[in-house]
Amino acid sequence: MKTIRSFTAEHSAGFTDVSLSLHLMEPLHSSLNSPAVELKSLKLCDQGGAESADSGIGDADDLPVPQQIRISNITCDSFKISWDIDSRGQERITHYFIDLNKKENKKENKFKHKDVPTKLVAKAVPLPMTVRGHWFLSPRTEYTVAVQMAAKHPDGDYSVSQWSEVIEFCTADYSSVHLNQLLQKAEAIAGRMLPFTVFYRNQQREYFQQDSPSYPSRDAQCRLMLPAVKDNSGSHGSPISAKLEGIYFSCNTEFNTGQPPQDSPYGPYRFQIQADVLFNHNTNIYFGDFYCMYTSYHYIILVLAPDGSKGDVFCKGRLPVLDRSSNRLLTCTEGEDGSLSFHHAQDVILEVIYTEPVDLSLGTVSQISGHQLMSLSTVNAKKDPSCKICNISVGR
Repeated sequence: MKTIRSFTAEHSAGFTDVSLSLHLMEPLHSSLNSPAVELKSLKLCDQGGAESADSGIGDADDLPVPQQIRISNITCDSFKISWDIDSRGQERITHYFIDLNKKENKKENKFKHKDVPTKLVAKAVPLPMTVRGHWFLSPRTEYTVAVQMAAKHPDGDYSVSQWSEVIEFCTADYSSVHLNQLLQKAEAIAGRMLPFTVFYRNQQREYFQQDSPSYPSRDAQCRLMLPAVKDNSGSHGSPISAKLEGIYFSCNTEFNTGQPPQDSPYGPYRFQIQADVLFNHNTNIYFGDFYCMYTSYHYIILVLAPDGSKGDVFCKGRLPVLDRSSNRLLTCTEGEDGSLSFHHAQDVILEVIYTEPVDLSLGTVSQISGHQLMSLSTVNAKKDPSCKICNISVGR
């Protein structure tokens, strides 16, 4: 029986970075343009250590088995790995075989295409070594990894040790570097800025009724809209998904009227609130995500957090902060008379998350005249991984 131990992105011992050139053995569909990547025809035997008839790999009793596998310095597309070995046969080790697989998800559709297991061959280098590659590592994803020692013979065959124990770990969210790359892509297609005066939120009629007990994101007695944990829509590596608490608002307007559109995917009743109630000199604005859902529409998630609030504390250090009065997505500027004016980017759909409770008495609720366009709903929407406009090269 294999021993399973787990590591998460919080495990990060202070190891010295060692560059590692990996030879990607599987899958064959991986990128050929990535530096230091070479496709190999070698086939690894399974983790039982049995010899493969056509692989040129055999067991070697004098090669030590890796012990105490350690995973550290985990990012969204890399990790460091090290292990202990005894001195027996250590001088014969020329290569490491690394078996890296996504952890099996029993809830997945059994007919869905499964990722091909990734087996890596690395020349023996001092430990710890860095395993890096967005073509086989995705953010916020659970993996299993096992290691095997190998000795290459002059004829090209290998002798191998038994496989190590299997280790579990989870890759991290996008870092601020990756989010800034997404931000630059978002700004590139944002378009010109249009004025607006209100934030709005659409829901079913029951959501706004004082006696409705059906919505945990409402305090019916106090007529408050309460922050709820964000769903998993958007980029898989976004640090706000399933973590940040807030209330979704929109602010986009129709070009010809300057008013909010009369259609919505979320319900026929709309709460409207003056923009300066949520967005003013005491509000910080953060970039959260940029994505699409296999359509031409692109969505940008922005976070509005009152200075010093719980949401503001969460966002600081995790998300890129925007200049409130000078950015290409959503601005609040002060005129000479002290009045505030607001503008939003025209060519994207902005999803604004406000991190604090909002009192319904601060705005108005009315029925819209348009349709409920369910196809535009972004609830738990998955990002299109093939879109060149809104993806960066660190997984999806």
